[in-house]
Parts: sequence; structure tokens; C-alpha cells
Amino acid sequence: MVNYKDLGLVNTREMFSKAVAGGYAIPAFNFNNMEQMQAIVQAAVETKSPVIMQVSKGARNYANATILRYMAEGAVAYAKELGCEKPEIVLHLDHGDTFEICKDCIDCGFSSVMYDGSALPFEENIAITRQVVEYAHKYDVTVEAELGVLAGVEDDVVAEESHYTKPEEVIEFATRTGCDSLAISIGTSHGAYKFKPEQCTRDPKTGRLIPPPLAFDVLAEIEKKLPGFPIVLHGSSSVPEEEVETINKYGGNLPDAVGIPEEQLRKAAKSAVCKINIDSDSRLAMTAAVRKHLAEHPDHFDPRQYLKPARESMKNMYVHKIVNVLGSDGKLG
Repeated sequence: MVNYKDLGLVNTREMFSKAVAGGYAIPAFNFNNMEQMQAIVQAAVETKSPVIMQVSKGARNYANATILRYMAEGAVAYAKELGCEKPEIVLHLDHGDTFEICKDCIDCGFSSVMYDGSALPFEENIAITRQVVEYAHKYDVTVEAELGVLAGVEDDVVAEESHYTKPEEVIEFATRTGCDSLAISIGTSHGAYKFKPEQCTRDPKTGRLIPPPLAFDVLAEIEKKLPGFPIVLHGSSSVPEEEVETINKYGGNLPDAVGIPEEQLRKAAKSAVCKINIDSDSRLAMTAAVRKHLAEHPDHFDPRQYLKPARESMKNMYVHKIVNVLGSDGKLG
């Protein structure tokens, strides 16, 4: 058993409480490798922001659970080395789909876990979420649960259609599970193709897709039912046009990729939404930088040569999200 506090990590309880009261959201960035981890820490230190470093089931399979845990411990030390005396870094399991994987992560030093039973019947979702909560709280680990289904594809999380969270269910769900935060579905989705073209309108001048607005009426009803309760948005990448254009310019093929407009995420961050997940934007920034570098320097073969600009691109994206979208800059301590 590894206690996350011995690694210098924190759970989400206090940072979520401050975020709800302060009208901002904590950035939750997924990471799979060293460059992503470095970029996340550099951005968090530069902006003086708390941060959640997320590990998906796919990331654990790709990079190894033990290595990722030591990387999170290294992230704390790295933040201090960069000048942050008391970093607030969470190591969070994203979309844990069984009690066993949640338990394993808790035992390995994670400070927060998500159990995603959103595809299960209501009672079964409650039962397993409650089992995860009871185990996690023994070790002061916080638990995120999910109610409602997000469409899209991210690692092993696949859903053809979204189903909005039903506000009439949230009180019973939160009360019976004892979860610390609740991920809801109000129109966000996973991946770089968050909406089908037929769900969008097209700008007559540019031809670009304009996605439908998020269901803020559903969010408002949930807030009324659970005043002050920490709410989470998954699938919240904005799929920046400039990154998609760069990828396509240098050999990629991402037609009609569209994400969540940043002004809608900023609006959500000012509500009870206190954690916003961003993964695809990091992948796009990294891929765009690598494609551009290799196209301009076809003689380069040292990974450091193309991963360095990729890391810088991701860092700049993280800083932008923290400052201009989530509003968590300057919120350490």
C-alpha cells in the first residue's frame, strides 16, 4: 500500500471547495508520457494553478501503472524545483470501469479515482460507486462518479449516443453513493469529433462547423438540486482550428473535427463545474508540432528534436486553458 500523501500529492476535496466558491474550474489534463507531464507541471507552476494529472485505463496499459505513479511523484519534485514551494497536484484515475482497477490505483498511491458506471443501470451504478467510495475514504482518497452518458471515443471509453444527466436523479445518486464529485452529461463528448456534421451548422463564409450549445438548462437544474456540490465536465477539449489545420497541412486527415467552444467552457467554469477534463487538445497540439517539425526538418531523427517543440506547444496550450478558459491561475494556496 502506497499512501499518496507520502508522494506529496493532494486529493480534490479542498481544491474543489475553493473552486466552487471562487467561480473557476481546476484543470484536469491527461498524461501518458514524460513530455506531457513536464508540460503540465511547467504550465501549472507558471500560472500558479492547482492541477489534476489524469491517468486513463489506456494510459496505464501504455505506460505502466507503476511508472506513471513515480512520474506523478516526480511531478511534485519538479514543481518545487521550478520554484513552487507547495504545489497542489492530484493523481487521478480517469474512467475506472471496475471496483478492482479503482482499488489498485488507490493502493498504488493515487489521490483521487473516478468510477464510471454511467453505462450501467441506475441501481448497479450506485452499488459499485458506493463500494469504491467506502474503500477510497478509508485512505482519504476522493471519488468522482458519473451519471449520464457522453458520446464519442477516448481510449476504451466508447458510446454512440449521449444521454443527458437527469436532474431528478442526482440527489438520490449523490446521497446514496457518498461520492465527492459528480461528472454529468450536458452535451460534451470524447475525442476530436465531438459532434457529427449534421448536429452542427456551417458558417456560410468559412464553411466551418458551429457546434450546438451545451445544455446549460440541465446544468442549472442540477445546481438547484445539489447546491455547492462539485460538478465535473468530461470531453471538454475545444479542438483548436489552428492545430487541426497544421495537422492536415502536414499530411494529417482530420476533416470536420470540432470541439466545445471555449466561451461555453468559461461559462461552465463560473458555475458549480469545478473540474474540466481536457485530453484531445493536448494530443492535437503535440501531433501538430511533431508533424510540422519533421516536415520542415526531414533530416531529424532524434526524438528530442521534435518532442521539444511538441512539449512547448502543449505547455502553451495548458497555460491558455488555465488562464483564459478555466480561471484557475493564481489560485494556489
